[in-house]
Amino acid sequence: MGRVTLREVADRAGVSLKTVTNVVHQRSVVRPATRDRVLAAIEELGYRPNLSARNLALGRAGTIALVVPRLDMPYFASLAMHVLEEAERYGWFVLIVQTRGDAEAERRVLAGTFPQRLDGIVFDPIHVSAEEIRDRADTTPLVLIGEHRAEGVADHVAIDNVAAGRTVVDHLVGLGRRRIGMIGASLDTPEDVRRDGYLAGLREHGLPVVPDWVRPVPANTGEEGAAAVTTLLDDAAGGEVPDALFCSADWLALGAIRALVTRGLRVPEDVAVVGFDDIPYGRVSTPTLTTIASARDEIARAAVESLARRLAGPQPLREIQAGFELVVRESTVGRG
Repeated sequence: MGRVTLREVADRAGVSLKTVTNVVHQRSVVRPATRDRVLAAIEELGYRPNLSARNLALGRAGTIALVVPRLDMPYFASLAMHVLEEAERYGWFVLIVQTRGDAEAERRVLAGTFPQRLDGIVFDPIHVSAEEIRDRADTTPLVLIGEHRAEGVADHVAIDNVAAGRTVVDHLVGLGRRRIGMIGASLDTPEDVRRDGYLAGLREHGLPVVPDWVRPVPANTGEEGAAAVTTLLDDAAGGEVPDALFCSADWLALGAIRALVTRGLRVPEDVAVVGFDDIPYGRVSTPTLTTIASARDEIARAAVESLARRLAGPQPLREIQAGFELVVRESTVGRG
C-alpha cells in the first residue's frame, strides 16, 4: 500500500484539500467540527505527513539544534529526551551538539557554524558573554536555557536558581543546621545564581559566611566533589567543620558523601548533604540524596515553543521561568 495522500484525507472527510492543509499545519481558520472530522479521517487512513515536503513548503530546514556542555551528564541526557519529544510535535528533527564547556566551541555556535541549515538553536552556554550573544552575526533564532544570565539578548528559559538556593538553606536551617557550606561555588565569581541563593539564605537566617566552607570545583563530577570535601576537612585540621553541605550538582553531592563517610563522618547525622538536579543515581544511593529537581519537561517545552514563536514573526524577548521542587530524602533527614 502506498503513502496516504492529503487528497484521500480530504475525500474521506468530505472537505477541500485546502481545509485539510490548514488542519495539518495547525492553522486556526478551520471550524472545530470540521477540524475534528479531518483529524478522524487522518487517524482512520493512517496519514503521516511528509515532513521534508512540509518543511520545504514552509521554507524551513526542518531541524533545530540543542547545544549543551556535556551529554554524559544525566541532567543533559534527560533534557535532550524532553527536547526531542517537544520538537517532534512541531515536525522538527534535533541535531544534538556538545561544547564540553569550551569557550571557543560556544563562540562557533554563536557564529552559526553547523553542518546544515537550522530553524533554531536551544543553547546552554557557560562562557560566552551577553554582549557576544547580542552581537552575533548569525540570524538563526536562538533560545537560551540554564543558569547563564543574558537578559535582553535572547529568550531565556530557566528555573529561579536563587530561590532554589534559598530553599535549600531554609530546609537545612529547619533541621537545626547552622554551619552550612557549599561545594561547587566561589565567593570570587561574579556570576553564580545558585551561590547567590545560598548566600541570600544565610543572610536571611543571620548565619555567617565562612569562606573556607565555600569550595569551587573545576568540573561537576563525583571525583571533584570528593576532592573538594577532602580538602575542606584537611584544612580544618581538627577545627570546626560544616554540619551541612549544599552542592551545586548531584554528582558533587555524591562525591561529597563518599569523602565524608571515608573520613568517619555520618550522613546526615554529622553532616547533611543536598544536591541539585535530581539525577536517577541519587534516588538509589546510600543514603538517598536530597536534591532540587527542576522541571526539565517545562524547560524543553518552553524552549521549543519559543523557537516556534520566533519563526512565526518578530516577538518581544522573554524571561521564562520553569518550576522546581525540593525533594527530601535520607541525606538530610535520615531513614525516619
